[in-house]
Amino acid sequence: MSKKKPAYPINEQLSDYLTEHSRNIKIPIYYEDLLRFQGAVEIYDKYGNDTLWISTYFAEHERNEIEMSLKRMYTILHADGSDEALQYITIDAIDFCTFGNTKPFRIKVRNILNDNYVYLYIKKADASRIYGLELEHILSPNHINFLVHGDTIIEEHISGIPGDTFINENLDNCSDQDKMAIAKEFVKFNERCFIRLLGDMRSYNYVFVITHDFDRIDYRIRAIDFDQQSFEGNSKVYKPQFLKENNKIVHMTLDLLQEESMEQYKNEERSLLAKRASSEYDRLSDLLDCMKNDTLSTPSKIKELKDELFDLTKDICFRRSKNMGEIVSSALNFIKRNYENINPYIIR
Repeated sequence: MSKKKPAYPINEQLSDYLTEHSRNIKIPIYYEDLLRFQGAVEIYDKYGNDTLWISTYFAEHERNEIEMSLKRMYTILHADGSDEALQYITIDAIDFCTFGNTKPFRIKVRNILNDNYVYLYIKKADASRIYGLELEHILSPNHINFLVHGDTIIEEHISGIPGDTFINENLDNCSDQDKMAIAKEFVKFNERCFIRLLGDMRSYNYVFVITHDFDRIDYRIRAIDFDQQSFEGNSKVYKPQFLKENNKIVHMTLDLLQEESMEQYKNEERSLLAKRASSEYDRLSDLLDCMKNDTLSTPSKIKELKDELFDLTKDICFRRSKNMGEIVSSALNFIKRNYENINPYIIR
């Protein structure tokens, strides 16, 4: 994997797409405004380890203006943008991440009436990340809430237990039934990432979402980092199973699931992706048109990836692809064709 992926600007076509789908909106504060912090202190976890986040503080004459703008940003993202709720919320913390491509700010917004709080993130916009967020919104079972203006992106917090924390602290204590459910979900997550070309799903780049059903616990794995969307040439980067940080859950999955079961779950996920791609055809087509007219990787990586995918599928569309947008489009068309060919209940 590339040590440092370049950030790609938002072109006019992508900006128009975001405007059409209510993602592009005027905002009261920009990423650069938050870079004016005067100092910071390091944040450590409960074990005393450096989290790579720092808690920032601002000059007194700027603090009130910045906090008011952040509160307005919260109401725009979560409500109708009116000032009615501003008196009931406060900004508890403005943290800055010193690690990663986007170097985000994490804003803790608290309701002073009941002490409930949420997080939102303000980042430097990157076209790769925006494509990743939109593909996740369209093709996954998860809803993604984010806004863009200029070179700033504002994202809603994705709740869940960080993957590395869950694997190291919770996985061993799960029942056998729960481990089977987690293994199944990991197979499906692995397939979903590969088909839509979302890379770098190391354990700290996804979360486990746990839902208690009436007779069992449901597990879902959700990606939280979308910077490595359609950039690398090595196809293994798009399969979480090949990343060493996931070794523990990979070995568990191989021990628990037979090969036939894994193939069944892969087919189920491909069918779900095909259904979502068909039901969101217009929006997905518009997004893929933007990707096809954009630069998201280097010529050498594009050639490497399309050749590997052609060798895997023997689908000539991959070899004919000229850029990452066309490769993603070819992958989705490949699973849609297979889904329609083998499903006898499709009305033609």
